[in-house]
Amino acid sequence: MDEGRYRRTTARLILRPYETNDLPAFHDLYRRDEVCRYLPWEPMDIDQARAKLEQRLEQTHLDDDRDALVLAAVEEATGRHVGEFMLRLESVADRQAEVGWCLNPDAHGRGLATEGSREMLRLGFDGLGLHRIHAGSDERNEPSLRVMDRLGMRREALFIDAELVKGDWVRVVVAAILEDEWRAL
Repeated sequence: MDEGRYRRTTARLILRPYETNDLPAFHDLYRRDEVCRYLPWEPMDIDQARAKLEQRLEQTHLDDDRDALVLAAVEEATGRHVGEFMLRLESVADRQAEVGWCLNPDAHGRGLATEGSREMLRLGFDGLGLHRIHAGSDERNEPSLRVMDRLGMRREALFIDAELVKGDWVRVVVAAILEDEWRAL
């Protein structure tokens, strides 16, 4: 892959493909209970983080259905790794994708999730010509629901008992934004 193809910058963030030396920061993110609370996996030890990072190192292109691009988020001013952002192609033919984000709790409350996610929407709509991008969240994850709202996403569905996560049935909120809605913002 052309390393710079998907490198993105915002006012405060550098979004870039993962590198092998990101392991300490990646592990710091996914070792935390509060980060993994709404994710399908438990907090990771270093070996689990290494294995997950190996997957991330391959998630660098958006060419076919189900391809995912996962970018490390680095705070430009400090060089500190603050999380990650994802764009997954759901259907090339239908021009549909999913956006996702995960931030280190140390970086919460500063609008970085919205800033990075907005850049992923820009990549999807302006860079890839997508028609619709959606996001899903556990209904209890209020911060993620607020990010969806700030992005201008419309809540489209509430799926009851949609996923079995860590032994509990989870209600999932799905929100989306269309290309013309994005352009109107």
